[in-house]
Amino acid sequence: MHDGVVMNATALVFGILALLLAGPIPALLSRARWPYRAPRAALVLWQAIALAAVLSAFSSGLAIASQLLVPGPDGLPTTAPLAEIEALGLPLWLLYVGVFALTLLVGAKLIFAFVQVGVRTRRRRARHRMLVDLLDQHGTHGLHDHRAPIAHANDLRVLAVHEPIAYCLPGLRQRVVLSEGTFANLSDEELVAILTHERSHLRARHDLVLEAFTAVNEAFPRFVRSKSALGSVQLLIEMLADDSAVRATGPTPLARALVACSVSAAPQGAMAAGGPSTVLRVQRLADAYDDRGVVAASAYAAAATLLIVPTIAVAVPWITELVRLFSTAH
Repeated sequence: MHDGVVMNATALVFGILALLLAGPIPALLSRARWPYRAPRAALVLWQAIALAAVLSAFSSGLAIASQLLVPGPDGLPTTAPLAEIEALGLPLWLLYVGVFALTLLVGAKLIFAFVQVGVRTRRRRARHRMLVDLLDQHGTHGLHDHRAPIAHANDLRVLAVHEPIAYCLPGLRQRVVLSEGTFANLSDEELVAILTHERSHLRARHDLVLEAFTAVNEAFPRFVRSKSALGSVQLLIEMLADDSAVRATGPTPLARALVACSVSAAPQGAMAAGGPSTVLRVQRLADAYDDRGVVAASAYAAAATLLIVPTIAVAVPWITELVRLFSTAH
């Protein structure tokens, strides 16, 4: 009885933790400004929160479902329904079976969401990649030869559009897409900044991080998930790419390039340099942060705590319960 109480208490704690990590905690973190000082560490913390929410949800369900492992006549854990009903009673057995089924359903929905998001995103990218390859003006009539080697790259595609546009298409066949307007309005240094920004996305495979958060966001029920988590992760990823560009050219050329491309739009599945976060990102480039190291260390420590402590907390009761069940057979 004592072990059953412990496992039920464990299930309750992890259930509450899963709800907090899926809703209120992401909502609070999305309103904070300290992640802008250390976007890489903040992104790791976001990933830890998402993973801990999933693990906590599974741990809660499995902790309750583990009560079905009652000792059989030979002392070994049994999965025979009649023996379980006799030991637990029908109402409690139905509750535990229902929780176990719900846990399996959540896992199946999460796997389905990952597959669905991955397939959908790659189809969109493949269609758009085919279009930009067909519409590419790169190298036509000696276009942009005076901007070599900036304009000369195998992954670069140029569209005949007057507005400045800059985005990238991740994947195995990567593309960086610029417009005629981008070349007309940006200096060489600003072009280097914007290209470094986009290729940073491609090199770090930021698209995979976004896919994972999109899948988790779609897998969790609407009434518990935070709408702001995905937007915050998208912003941090853009800041990481900004930092790469700053190391290449400095903040001023990047800021000018971001402003020039601020109205550019990108298709779904692509990542644009501009967008609604441009003003915030340009302001960040002008700020000097002296405590980035402390902020980053604190974020990494919080991420490790979120993953290690719940894992230990759920592992110890499980190991204790399994040892008890199997020890009764000897």
